[in-house]
Amino acid sequence: MGSGGLELPSGNGGGESGAAGAPGAVPPGTVSLARPMEIGADLAWGAEEWAEVRLRAQRAGRAYIWLNLVEQRLRAVVAAVLRPIYEPVHGEDWVVAAAGPTGQEWVQRAAAVREVSRRKGYLLDPADDTLLSFLTLPQLRELVVQHWPCFEPYFDGRRELELALDELEVARSAVARNRALSPAVLAQAERISARLLDLLGAGRDIPSAHRLPVDAVEELVGDRFADVVGVHPDRVRLQRQIPAEDLFGGARRLDAIGIGLNLLVQNYSGRRLVRLAESGCRVRLLFLNPASSAVRRRERELGLKKGELSRSVEMNILHMRRVRSRLRDAGAFQIHVFDETPRFTAYLVDGDGPDGIAVVQSYLRRIRGMEAPVFVLRGGGRDIVQGGTVQGGAVQGGAVQGGPRGEAAESGLFQLYREEMESVWADSRPVS
Repeated sequence: MGSGGLELPSGNGGGESGAAGAPGAVPPGTVSLARPMEIGADLAWGAEEWAEVRLRAQRAGRAYIWLNLVEQRLRAVVAAVLRPIYEPVHGEDWVVAAAGPTGQEWVQRAAAVREVSRRKGYLLDPADDTLLSFLTLPQLRELVVQHWPCFEPYFDGRRELELALDELEVARSAVARNRALSPAVLAQAERISARLLDLLGAGRDIPSAHRLPVDAVEELVGDRFADVVGVHPDRVRLQRQIPAEDLFGGARRLDAIGIGLNLLVQNYSGRRLVRLAESGCRVRLLFLNPASSAVRRRERELGLKKGELSRSVEMNILHMRRVRSRLRDAGAFQIHVFDETPRFTAYLVDGDGPDGIAVVQSYLRRIRGMEAPVFVLRGGGRDIVQGGTVQGGAVQGGAVQGGPRGEAAESGLFQLYREEMESVWADSRPVS
């Protein structure tokens, strides 16, 4: 007998006679149950399915990091501006008072979620046991809009801030519901998030950011990879991400070492180099001596005809000499050659300061430099958020550091290649 007073069938395969005595008839007042059956579903994921979910996770993870940074920053700004106004009168309920009658519904919902989190032990950090921590990005936006006269002295324009937060909702909704993010939506979310951090006073002051923008993922997990901020399969893909104009343009110092330095010589015009040097940039170029035995060994490795590589290097050196001859201060543009076995090629932009960028390639047997993997290094330490930190709900001056600069310098590769460049330069010979 079931809980509802109905009799369940016996479940045997033969069936019993009903009231009418017919074999297999279902007696009155019984409920028929579906028998277990084999569905035949294939639960395994193939290579294509795994590739798709990994791609979704990668995009969602990048978007989540940006959204998390924006939400934390906006929460800190709201606390810094509204808490001194409402807390003296309303105490711990200052968020409820700030929301006012129009925000009572979502404030009560946030309070209920907070209470459930307390009971179930979901609050792992006591600092998160505040009602403000349970407000979502749209609710924080409403607090800013409702109290705009309080925020107006700190921001240039309300409309720009509102539009940016509205545009971010597309990505936020997709991430919250674990839906797919298209590359266009992800790029828009990253661009808008960076803009919002600037508007909210957490913009970056890293000098090299105009050349190689600091990535949110790099900021948070970069210490796992020393100062490597980019890896490209070959030089072609590098130049798609960082064109030569962006890499070398505006540099105050440029040091390069390699066989022929094609990335600079063949992708950055002589006129631009002249303008760069005339603007005050100090240039040092270190080529492999085209007459050395190391060039002949490299030709054999690559399967080139005898003299083919040496002629290419000679042409590059002659081109750089012509550039140097057009400068008023030839000492600012130095060209040297070295005779040692070439081990790598490196371009160090502003390598004498904490904001340097380096592009490094190792020489591999039977693989041309154009096809070799490329590593992009950032000199100095990492600043996660410049312009202010949050302490006790208030915005404080200063910066959150990704780690002591001394540790970054010791564990990074940038300084290693810079010292190697200086060592080879000391043993090289100038080109007249």
